Amino acid sequence: MKVINMKILYIDMDGVLVNFQTGIDKITEQQRQEFLGREDECPGIFGLMEPQPGAIDAFNELSQLFDTYILSTAPWENDTAWPDKLNWVKRYLGKPAYKRLILSHNKHLNAGDFLVDDRDANGADRFTGELVKFDRDNPDWAGVVTYLMAKA
Repeated sequence: MKVINMKILYIDMDGVLVNFQTGIDKITEQQRQEFLGREDECPGIFGLMEPQPGAIDAFNELSQLFDTYILSTAPWENDTAWPDKLNWVKRYLGKPAYKRLILSHNKHLNAGDFLVDDRDANGADRFTGELVKFDRDNPDWAGVVTYLMAKA
């Protein structure tokens, strides 16, 4: 039996797979005021978020070409963030993401070839593989997928 060694790809959640603003849009005005400037600490907010446009198809497509994991950070001050993120992955990504969620404040400790992230925070700037920024240079999943497919 031939073993295929796939490159390892990590994909961040907030701002990459997940549209963070959709969660903010769904919290109450009272919650907006209470958690102003630290919306990620609002209980339940991660369960309200929707996928970025094209994110689900991109994840499924890239999972066929790479050994793909979700690598995200969850705020310590939000007790629901960890289970909400797990449930989001189950709801939107299903079987291709089964047991592939990693929550860490130290992304640089994960060995791999690529990390798609929108920020340099939480060790993304020290990731030893290639950091593929999901930002104004790569503003949507189509461009990121095209780039990564050439690297598979």
